[in-house]
Amino acid sequence: MQTIETIATDYRQRAERAEANLRQVQQQILRISLLRVILFVGGIAAAIALRHDGWPLWVGALAATMLPFLALVKYHNRLFRRKDYLEKEAEVNRQELAALDLDTSAFDDGAEYIDPAHRYAFDLDVYGPRSLFPCLNRTCTQPGRARLAAWLGEHLEDKEEIEARQAAVQELSALTDFRQRFRILGLLHKGKSADEGELQAWAVSPTTFRCRPLLRALPCVVGGANALCLGLVLAGLVSASAWGTLWIAFALLSFFFTGKVTRVQNVYGKKLQILGTYARLLRLMDEQPLQARLLADIKEESGRASHAILRLNQLMNELDQRNNYLMYTVLNGTFFWELWQIMRIERWKEQYAASLPGWLDAIGRMDALLSLATFAYNHPDYTYPAILAPADQSFTFRATALGHPLMPRDRCVRNDFSMTRRPEFIIITGANMAGKSTYLRTVGVNFLLACIGAPVCATALELMPVRLVTSLRTSDSLADNESYFFAELKRLKLLIDKLQQGERLFIILDEILKGTNSTDKQKGSLALIRQFMALHADGIIATHDLALGTLADAFPGQIRNHCFEADITGDTLTFSYRLREGVAQNMNACFLMGKMGIAVVE
Repeated sequence: MQTIETIATDYRQRAERAEANLRQVQQQILRISLLRVILFVGGIAAAIALRHDGWPLWVGALAATMLPFLALVKYHNRLFRRKDYLEKEAEVNRQELAALDLDTSAFDDGAEYIDPAHRYAFDLDVYGPRSLFPCLNRTCTQPGRARLAAWLGEHLEDKEEIEARQAAVQELSALTDFRQRFRILGLLHKGKSADEGELQAWAVSPTTFRCRPLLRALPCVVGGANALCLGLVLAGLVSASAWGTLWIAFALLSFFFTGKVTRVQNVYGKKLQILGTYARLLRLMDEQPLQARLLADIKEESGRASHAILRLNQLMNELDQRNNYLMYTVLNGTFFWELWQIMRIERWKEQYAASLPGWLDAIGRMDALLSLATFAYNHPDYTYPAILAPADQSFTFRATALGHPLMPRDRCVRNDFSMTRRPEFIIITGANMAGKSTYLRTVGVNFLLACIGAPVCATALELMPVRLVTSLRTSDSLADNESYFFAELKRLKLLIDKLQQGERLFIILDEILKGTNSTDKQKGSLALIRQFMALHADGIIATHDLALGTLADAFPGQIRNHCFEADITGDTLTFSYRLREGVAQNMNACFLMGKMGIAVVE
């Protein structure tokens, strides 16, 4: 079985191997560069020296040096691609080594997905710096990044879907070479966030040229006219100058389409070239044997995508030849090449555009699954939860040694969690800094991980998936002229409405009704939890209000009290961060104020 130490060793060895190979390639590039200079200079010198000895001799000398020179240019380009790959391979493995120590600063944090109104993501630090997203995110494509963010923002609630994703993640977590090659190839040719939407917009946009029969016929007409004139010139029936005049007229006429073709190329050229990267990723997926049903479905959806996309990439590269003005003018005058080339691209769109969204989705899902698989590989001490079938009158969320995945391993204190009936509420009381809020987030984050098909930070966990809703850090809004208290009431009203509509919820609350006086807060809190019980809700709430502990007497077996104690021994305050049964006995506000020299009046 893998351990953190063996995984770190593997990443270190991969990085060192890539760096050693990189040094060899850099030396090869230096030698090839020097040889190219020698061949080029030697060829020119030989041509000059032999210029009076007849053209066969100096042309032969030039060919003897220039042909190897051109071959070395091609080889040189391959070496540079190899160099780029090895640099990225070393970087990827160094990043993973840092991530094992919870340094995820190298990974995108998804900060633009932060939404204070989200039903759990803002409270649980799902997006943003030092959040769950960079801990999970190893995506290398924009579709993959968007899919991963969407999965975290809307978790699964279906047992079969969660288990299918678990199976895919488990299989991929064992394929380190495949995961790394996919990521490296994607990072070498990374697109922009708008690429996916713009590609799909291009796919559904109407054609500009092929929709007109006359334009479709023009390249054939012009090419046929030139071929006919050439034949007549060779037969001596038409002068070469007459044909030249006709050819020039065709070349000038072709410029009529240049502006429209340029606009299409400028808008979509770069976007379509990113498909070349996607084609390489799709081919890599096709070549990798995969057994899990979800992975097989993704491969089937991609179908012939890699071949088709490579064909489009080739067409776009050919269109770029219009930057060679001499060739561009010659080809346009011969058969309206520019118009013919853009219509070949439009024909590709007519044939494959309907499949493009599915291909992008396949790439995105595979990319997101590979991220979850890397997370699973990097955490061999985590476990895949057992997912239970839904039942109307019951709810189960039971975990052993539950920890927070963003806490350092050597400082993470793990606690159990158990909820096995409906309705049921756990009330957590405790002193300041004793661990209540961290425990709530630990429960919520692992619930979320379980419901997206990832392993969880626990030695065992079984879960009946329902919808997660939290209220941990409600904030006020100056823009909406909304007070903190009113914002919190809106969130609580949302919870009540969802429960009244029959939704199954798992609720996590932290110190509710903080925006009012203590008497009002206590009365409102007691009434709210009573209403939750009447609506058959399950959840957990942390509070400083010890009076909420009396609800366990009114709802025996359905409301349970647990606490995090602050242990005060003489002049020393300590925290065990261990969950205990019952209501907290020690509060530490006055103690801490006194330690900081703030006078406390008895």
